[in-house]
Amino acid sequence: MNDTLYKTLGVSRSATQSDIKKAFRKHMKALHPDLNPGDAAKEAKFKKVSAANDLLSDPEKRALYDRGEIDENGADVAQNPFGGGARGQQHGSQGYGDMGDMFSQMFGGGGQRGGFQQAFKGQDQRYNMQVSFTEAALGGDKQIHLADGSAVNVRIPKAIESGQTIRLKGKGHPGQNGGPAGDALIEVKVATHPVFNRDGLDIEVILPITLYEATLGGKVEVPTLHGAVGLKVPAGTNSGKVLRLKGRGVEKGRMKGDQLVRLQIHLPEKVDAKLQTFMQEMQESSPYDPRQKLKGKANV
Repeated sequence: MNDTLYKTLGVSRSATQSDIKKAFRKHMKALHPDLNPGDAAKEAKFKKVSAANDLLSDPEKRALYDRGEIDENGADVAQNPFGGGARGQQHGSQGYGDMGDMFSQMFGGGGQRGGFQQAFKGQDQRYNMQVSFTEAALGGDKQIHLADGSAVNVRIPKAIESGQTIRLKGKGHPGQNGGPAGDALIEVKVATHPVFNRDGLDIEVILPITLYEATLGGKVEVPTLHGAVGLKVPAGTNSGKVLRLKGRGVEKGRMKGDQLVRLQIHLPEKVDAKLQTFMQEMQESSPYDPRQKLKGKANV
């Protein structure tokens, strides 16, 4: 019992006519010479697949083949085992020249090999673009040069992050046979900022304050994405305290982040004798231990 044609199509002997048709369509899409110009190996395999389909897709021929009365070439085994019989001439494969109708239905092309004009979308073209921290947060426009040398303006959406991609439709490689052009895919890298850090839609900034601002409290100026604003520092503030500026972060649609201001006490660059004396007097008159809560907890 010969299974050669079934193996060629990749189906079992019990396959239905629908199974055979689906298998052949799959092979056509992968192997057809018009889709693989110059690939001799795929063209040779396609001829074998076409011959197998030509026989197995015909119920009468398939029945003769299953009973062993004809071989995989359609030749009458009983009359001429070497393939020269009259039935062999009647049932022989017609190759892929007569499959235009099926190929046309699948791809919308011409009815003959060589006349098929399947439209293909062009390949996408990938680019990298660095944007500033502020451009990524607030959005904006930036010019980029494509592979063909042309310059295009790229609209940077608000709140974009490193690794995200901007798509320029139709700015990739041209299509084939009238197909649409591919797209330009621009991967964004956001530069760091000397003052701001970003966490999602929130902006973080470390704000240095003086010893007397931390002790006495007061109003200080804080930089934000939209310019400087005033911030009230409570009296008795410690380094590390975080104050929140509502709505001063990154905006994305209807959502808006905050700005988180982390206070950091800075001493003068030069501690003079007057300050030293004052601190010594304070140490003697008002001693305190800020590390008291840590004692006995290190080994827990």
